[in-house]
Amino acid sequence: MSYIDGFVIAVPTANKQKFIEHARQLDPIFIELGAIRVIEGWGDDVPDGKVTDFRRAVQATAEETVVFSWVEWPDKATRDAGMKKMMEDPRMDPSTPGNPPMPFDGKRMIFGGFEAVVEVKP
Repeated sequence: MSYIDGFVIAVPTANKQKFIEHARQLDPIFIELGAIRVIEGWGDDVPDGKVTDFRRAVQATAEETVVFSWVEWPDKATRDAGMKKMMEDPRMDPSTPGNPPMPFDGKRMIFGGFEAVVEVKP
């Protein structure tokens, strides 16, 4: 089964289009480095929890929307090699001239890698 990298971030709601443009420019790099697909999900039904929730996890303000994204890789080895190359790629560095600035606070991003253990298909 595949390997998944998951990301949760808070994006200023006013930056939705900037976020989409940023993703359209940078997400193809994941594919170039071996990912099977990349999904960017703009929060639509993200309820407040009683103990914890997505909004609290990333300290989202009332002016921000929670984004849930994932990158699917064919396996962990491909992911590890791809992520290593990505971290060294100047196209991913927002301080590189010509690269778009991140339209969100990257310090509040939560992320992790996940081994797929169950998959149900129609």
